[in-house]
Amino acid sequence: MANQPASAAISGRKTAIHPLAVRITHWINAIAIIIMILSGWRIYDASPLFDFEFPDEITLGGWLAGALQWHFAAMWLLVLNGLFYVCYGIVSGHFKSSFLPLTWQSLWREFKNALRGQIPHELGVYNAVQRAAYIGVICMGAVLVLSGLAIWKPVQFQELTALMGGYEGARLVHFIAMTLVVFFILVHLTLVALVPRTLWPMFSGRGAVHGKGNPK
Repeated sequence: MANQPASAAISGRKTAIHPLAVRITHWINAIAIIIMILSGWRIYDASPLFDFEFPDEITLGGWLAGALQWHFAAMWLLVLNGLFYVCYGIVSGHFKSSFLPLTWQSLWREFKNALRGQIPHELGVYNAVQRAAYIGVICMGAVLVLSGLAIWKPVQFQELTALMGGYEGARLVHFIAMTLVVFFILVHLTLVALVPRTLWPMFSGRGAVHGKGNPK
């Protein structure tokens, strides 16, 4: 979206930040991802990849068959919603205006600022670390789906499965991608807790912007 007039930026009036399509797909993705993670933990417990299991209290499905039903239902929701979000992001210019440009120099600079606790946050404006994180989690979502297909149908998708190092390799890739997504969620929720004014605009689409920015 275009830059807001200077008068609106200075006065801090509420202005459009998140388009309706972004808000709807965000919350659908959030629900689908949470269902997939919790049911995935139950599926993992049926055949652990490492020497630990997830507590039953934080898993979904009750048993393997139930967890698989939840997992596949959420997978289709995630895929369809994700495809719509990606198409919208490309066609509308949302990706370009929100996540680009992104350079190694800006990423390193913002990362050092984050280590010092210097993270200025303006509604609708993402710094380099945030841009990299959002791009990364979108990529991890794609990896989760592709590795999940390799685990689900290793014969039908044998080329994909082979690319990931076989069935066990696909399971490892799936687990690593899940771990990175969970890490992103935890960091995301922490930042929302630290800057709670960023939450309501994801429901209403509007918020008060101060100073110069480029609300999305």
